[in-house]
Amino acid sequence: MAPARKASAARRSNPLRLGLCCQYAREPIKFRTTTATAMLRLPKAARLARLADLCRSNAEALLASLEFCAFHGIGAFRINSQVLPLKTHPEAGYQMNELPGGAEIIARFQECGRYARSNDLRLSFHPDQFVVLNSPNPRTLAHSLAELDYQAEVAGWVGADTINIHGGGAYGDKTAALGVLRGNVERLPDHVRSYLTLENDDKVYTPADLLPVCADTGVPLVYDVHHHRCLPDGLSVAEITERARKTWRGEPLFHISSPLEGWGGPKPERHHDYIDARDFPLEWLGWPLTVEVEAKAKELAVARLIADLNGPERGWKRE
Repeated sequence: MAPARKASAARRSNPLRLGLCCQYAREPIKFRTTTATAMLRLPKAARLARLADLCRSNAEALLASLEFCAFHGIGAFRINSQVLPLKTHPEAGYQMNELPGGAEIIARFQECGRYARSNDLRLSFHPDQFVVLNSPNPRTLAHSLAELDYQAEVAGWVGADTINIHGGGAYGDKTAALGVLRGNVERLPDHVRSYLTLENDDKVYTPADLLPVCADTGVPLVYDVHHHRCLPDGLSVAEITERARKTWRGEPLFHISSPLEGWGGPKPERHHDYIDARDFPLEWLGWPLTVEVEAKAKELAVARLIADLNGPERGWKRE
């Protein structure tokens, strides 16, 4: 296992940590996946052996990712939801004790957790968009609950502290849909609910919509400022920053991105390769905060934003 060297010490001196999301633009670290169709063609023993190989490879990729982040002063990493491929698939899914070497695979993920803790790296999950806690479809809800349970299991192995989801759909009645969301959050088992966070989106739920749910359930708000700018609610970035911050007992986690074609473009919700430093809220500077960088250039975007925020332009003013 490679040492973290000096970059993580430098990050600890800065209360703001920036996070890399799931994968890389250039770095040759790959998380492997497969399809249910491909796996279900195989006899069960061969299928489980293949899935074990993929899980083992992804544990190694996670450790390599953490080493990369520690070396480059990146303070957080979002783990891909398919780090255990097809884990909850209704036909191709599996339990770890079914996989050849399953205990050793878990141990390798636990080693990732020890490395993250020793290098002050924060880990998180962001389930895919099909995880919807207020869906009126019982099958969708059941699959969402299974996916949250699986990601909570892995979060326990690696020491992740956040499983972040969107509010879901409005289904023709936003007030009723928020009530369903609130009720289903409250019914989650403790080992899942303790990780859960809610994030505002750019189509349905604003921070103002979700903050009362967060207050009622004790679930923190992951404030996505890009989504808020695309779907405003009459409250300022400063107001939501302060209110979202109060929903967290520990260090908050927020999201940043920039529009692909600028704020005057036809679809400002689409993410740019990089972050325009002018989009980074001044209100987020100077206090302990994790900001996941949602940009297509991945590690290159994080590196550029670190340089922008720490360089001579740090006191920039918005135009």
